[in-house]
Amino acid sequence: MSSDAHPALVLNADFQPLSYYPLSLWSWQDAIKAVFLDRVNIVAEYDLEVSSPSFSMSIPSVVSLKSYVKSSRNPAFTRFNLFLRDKFQCQYCGSPNDLTFDHVIPRSKGGLTTWENVCAACSPCNLRKGNKLPAEARMFPTRHPFVPTVYDLHHNGRKFPPNHLHESWMDFLYWDSELEP
Repeated sequence: MSSDAHPALVLNADFQPLSYYPLSLWSWQDAIKAVFLDRVNIVAEYDLEVSSPSFSMSIPSVVSLKSYVKSSRNPAFTRFNLFLRDKFQCQYCGSPNDLTFDHVIPRSKGGLTTWENVCAACSPCNLRKGNKLPAEARMFPTRHPFVPTVYDLHHNGRKFPPNHLHESWMDFLYWDSELEP
């Protein structure tokens, strides 16, 4: 059996996923190890077992942590988190293609690489804006850049469900049916 087959959805002790994007999943081996270490409760199982000569166990499909893990309130400033904050869309034209990030106030004019000064931009818009201020380029982000919370990123992550969702996970996942403007 492949190690990436039959992953377990990992829920916090409050039965909320640890993360939506990427979805909090463990390999079936890690889920079984956590069961034996008494770190998780099994919430749902696959119709598949692993066994040894003296032991047999159903593979967990959903587990919940026994101890609540408090999430960080301030997500790390990463390229991925920036794109997730901006819903994987250029903040100038709305395109989801060829994303880069743009310093709203260019670095050459004192702009910093911070949440409040960087937004997702497609390459054509980024090249067109160049090192100009928004007023000089007549290009303004659709939303002013801001420091997102973990909640903001989880909320946006729900708009991009993964390709495979096991039916036993559905009671614990809440995906938005369409993208917000």
